[in-house]
Amino acid sequence: MIETHLHTDILEIVLQNPPVNALGSDLRGALFGVIAAAQTNPDVKAIVLRGAGKLFSGGADIKEFGKLQAEQGLPELVDTIEASAKPVVAAIHGTALGGGLEIALGCHYRIATADARLGLPEVTLGILPGAGGTQRLPRLIGVEAALEMIVLGNPVSATRALETGLVDRLSENQSSLASDAIDFARTLNGPRRTSELSASAPAGVFEQFQATNARKIGKLDAPRACIEAVKAATELPIKEGLAKERDLFVKLLGGDQSKALRHVFFAERAAAKIDGLPKDIQLRPIGRVGVIGAGTMGGGISMNFLSAGIPVTIVEMQQDALDRGVATMRKNYDATAAKGRLTGEQVEQALGLLDPTLDFDALADCDLVIEAVYENMDVKKDIFSRLDTIAKPGAMLASNTSYLSIDEIAAVTRRPQDVLGLHFFSPANVMKLVEVVRGEKTAPDVLATGMALARKIGKVPVVSGVCYGFIGNRMLIPRQEQATALVLEGATPEDVDRVHTEFGMPMGPFQMADLAGVDIGWHRDPERIESLRDALCAQKRWGQKTGAGFYDYDERRKPSSSPVVAEIIEDFRQKEGIVPRTISDEEIITRTLYTMVNEGAKILDEAIAQRASDIDVIWNYGYGWPRHKGGPMFWAELVGLAHIVDALEQSRAQLGEAFTLSPLLKRCAAEGISFDEGARQ
Repeated sequence: MIETHLHTDILEIVLQNPPVNALGSDLRGALFGVIAAAQTNPDVKAIVLRGAGKLFSGGADIKEFGKLQAEQGLPELVDTIEASAKPVVAAIHGTALGGGLEIALGCHYRIATADARLGLPEVTLGILPGAGGTQRLPRLIGVEAALEMIVLGNPVSATRALETGLVDRLSENQSSLASDAIDFARTLNGPRRTSELSASAPAGVFEQFQATNARKIGKLDAPRACIEAVKAATELPIKEGLAKERDLFVKLLGGDQSKALRHVFFAERAAAKIDGLPKDIQLRPIGRVGVIGAGTMGGGISMNFLSAGIPVTIVEMQQDALDRGVATMRKNYDATAAKGRLTGEQVEQALGLLDPTLDFDALADCDLVIEAVYENMDVKKDIFSRLDTIAKPGAMLASNTSYLSIDEIAAVTRRPQDVLGLHFFSPANVMKLVEVVRGEKTAPDVLATGMALARKIGKVPVVSGVCYGFIGNRMLIPRQEQATALVLEGATPEDVDRVHTEFGMPMGPFQMADLAGVDIGWHRDPERIESLRDALCAQKRWGQKTGAGFYDYDERRKPSSSPVVAEIIEDFRQKEGIVPRTISDEEIITRTLYTMVNEGAKILDEAIAQRASDIDVIWNYGYGWPRHKGGPMFWAELVGLAHIVDALEQSRAQLGEAFTLSPLLKRCAAEGISFDEGARQ
């Protein structure tokens, strides 16, 4: 867990717990022993503490959260380091995050490589720094700078850390760090303890910070607790401040929000694993990617690969469509550069890897071809039939379809083993989710390559089986159907959307429909009006793009209630003989959110999803499910599966004849077990 080296009079301690030098109980125990032994060793004048591998320390071992801690926990370790009678220097490279930075704050001095980053991101897990970070950091760098790092979880560069006093000096790079730290340690006369400093706050600083960041803080418990803890550092002696921090930490740790955020943390990592595949499976080499279609999706998909340094051949049928698509890509890159996220040189490098063409045969050199055209099965089959004749042997063929069967598409080729789905979410150059769809005949190495490639371009991939809508969009269907039914029965679009936004979603079902386009999938016959959506589309109320959908929009796309929509709704009620009634918020939740959970349980039971947490990842990254509520499946278990079953049973008459209760959901509720436990039975 640790290595020690005595350099004449300087003891070097090296953390050895790959891959991130997590501060688990074994490593903590070893550090306690070495620090204690150094106090009585006359040969040791000072101590240097650094990490092996690529970083100093990624922090505490999150797997230990919620468990009874060993007697010698992280707070006690930081206190022990600070109490050392011999100077301790933290030598930081890579990153020092969370408990890793708290360890460094317990050290008396800090030296960092110029490219190092330091941060306290515990707030992203619904907790606060619990090993003295909220008390020592404000004393060291001041309240304003500490609030930015602790409450917002923003890491800082080593250069910024030097400016604020978080580190004492910089080392040029990792190769010189150890020797620079040892030389620095030899110049020190004694310890300099951060806990002995005082922290003062300008008048109104906490109120102003909270007001400025009100939207980011929202209804989250952890940021508010972080502010309270930092404020305690300005009002209480260090011992009392540490006790206050600990009380807040324990309270947050046991709260639902932290449980949910930690669930998401582990769910993201679990989603990368493909059940049943060997770990050493050989991936297919991807040197060039082909994209069919230069529209919004095709262009966005292409940008992901270009930004990762992978050449792209993009094919269109018409020159004007191709030119328009390339121009949009440049516009998007230029906008990113204007925000300082890319340099002009990086923009040109990315676009220099793009080969736009009208020649379909140019795709013959590609190792992966992604079709991103109109959502029509006949069109897609035609494209894949053509691809089958020109794509080189071993090339992977992918469809970006949102709903359609990968198996049906693959069946028109002579190489169904090479076909998979890569469902990007719009805008594809921004959204991080990719559903990697495994067809019945998709080869294991094709699936593994698709997952690895998605991660390489910065995405969060999740495996899905084949069904209509896959995982995410399939769960949207009952929500949208019930939302529309609720409106006809007496709710307003505003009522339904408000319940969802108050829940924590970025937008409700009708706001989302207006943003995406009410006309998506519409049959385009204005005389054929069979639904509320048909009626809106017949009047060209296609959403934000036409300034009218379920809402009216001004020139800035600000929505307002629409009397036209209210009239259309009333007309439908009269035709159907529906007498409007009062719809409660609880009924909206039952019929839109609980039905989604029910559909998710069916998806899991059918093995479309590998695990319940995969469904949660999809909804976090693809649909804006609030992370502090974990995801629909985690949230359902928190609410209580028996409660959800009871609510759905009581609403069965309103849910319609087509509604069926998931056998898995019913079984898990009856037996008091989790979704995954039920699915394994």
